[in-house]
Amino acid sequence: METPLMPHIVIFPFMAEGHTLPLLDLSKALSSKNIKITIITTPSNSKSILQKIENHPNINLTAITFPTVDGLPEGCENTSQLPSFDLYLPFLISTKKLKEPFEQVLQSMKDSNALPVCVISDFFLGFTLSVCQAYSVPRLVFHGMGVLSMSISKTAFVHAPHLESFNFSDRIDLPGLNLPFVLTKSDLPDGVVNAADLNDPFIQFLSEVGEADINSWGIILNTFEELERSHIPPFEAFYNNGARAWCVGPLFLYGGYNNNNNKQYDNPSSTCCSAMITNWLNEQAVSPGSVIYVSFGTQAEVCEAQLDEVALGLEESGHPFIWVVRSKTWNPPEGLEERIRGKGLIAREFVNQKEILWHRAVGGFLSHCGWNSVLESVTAGVPILAWPMIAEQNLNAKFVVEGLGAGVGMRINEWESKGNGSVSVWREGICEGVKELMGGGEKGRNARERAEALGCVARRAVQEGGSSHRVLDQLIQQLIGSES
Repeated sequence: METPLMPHIVIFPFMAEGHTLPLLDLSKALSSKNIKITIITTPSNSKSILQKIENHPNINLTAITFPTVDGLPEGCENTSQLPSFDLYLPFLISTKKLKEPFEQVLQSMKDSNALPVCVISDFFLGFTLSVCQAYSVPRLVFHGMGVLSMSISKTAFVHAPHLESFNFSDRIDLPGLNLPFVLTKSDLPDGVVNAADLNDPFIQFLSEVGEADINSWGIILNTFEELERSHIPPFEAFYNNGARAWCVGPLFLYGGYNNNNNKQYDNPSSTCCSAMITNWLNEQAVSPGSVIYVSFGTQAEVCEAQLDEVALGLEESGHPFIWVVRSKTWNPPEGLEERIRGKGLIAREFVNQKEILWHRAVGGFLSHCGWNSVLESVTAGVPILAWPMIAEQNLNAKFVVEGLGAGVGMRINEWESKGNGSVSVWREGICEGVKELMGGGEKGRNARERAEALGCVARRAVQEGGSSHRVLDQLIQQLIGSES
């Protein structure tokens, strides 16, 4: 039961699924420690968020109006609603207009004598720093990336002019970083590669939010110390005023997933997959670990020619698969669905990715290597077949494959992977990758063993006495100055 003395924290996610979901998990973890949480979002995003927090009475929602912006479709308030990735930058820039309504929220809280002990806001919402400073409220920045990928990106951004002369295949040695793999210019995110172009609107936006980032009170990270411990000090060195990196992940484990070593999903409060998918997986479970799960996230655009190659490559591999397809227009090659009946399943509905990864039938994940997917797979003890596509996913893929040894890399045709409508992996490469990960070969076997070991460490991290559990308690103590 809420009391006037209950500490209060405001959480402001960026309007994208991959950014919002970890902060909802953090909200649940904090609310379970008798902290009042106010989540700020927009009307269109409210419904889905309310469904995820309905059993958490300490979490409240405040909706602020999303601005009307020329060029963005009316009612588009989440990156998942963008008709094209070309509109991503206009969407990012439009969020800056949320500054005034955010300020009004804090003013209302001040008038009610209910200012929060801190605001946790997404990296992209850099405008929150100046507002928080005006109200003497600490701002913690949330990053949806891993520590190593951010350290590389930040260092390369600073040294962008020096990197202009490099070819994409050239090796890059960045000062102050001890990398577990060879870094090339092609591994860097586009926003880092082009960072020397100060006239680029995207670079201007990144520079602006980056300045707010390094001046924040602290950094919330969805990772755990055992995974990236050696990379934390170089990352913290970018920040001013001794800001600390608080590694409190994997955040989704606070939501009810089992923390034992059994390869089985156990979260009755979650939104589950359909009965068809669950039944299909149960049928495959007669051969535990035999199914490869395939998903490329919600942001990357995959052309239909490439989807054809994925379909035929999965079929040729001979391994059972469940593949989540986001495209609403693509149709499988003629006769494919009949040929794979009972062996493969193409899903076009919402699926609970964590539920699938924790199912005993699943033994591998063909992934784009977004950080959330990497954490979810490794935590479930499932090795990754890495096929990075956008943003920092190349860095995540190399970290998983070469740094952690918990996956194998896809053979990507770099020279064909540039431009819209291109095919970057042919069916032969997909078939080869699936067989390498899921077969009885040494690479796949080693990746599986390493993923299972990392999964045990990840699950222990959020248990009482674990590294992330301890760091979260330390954060609360420092913010509110009391026992947690």
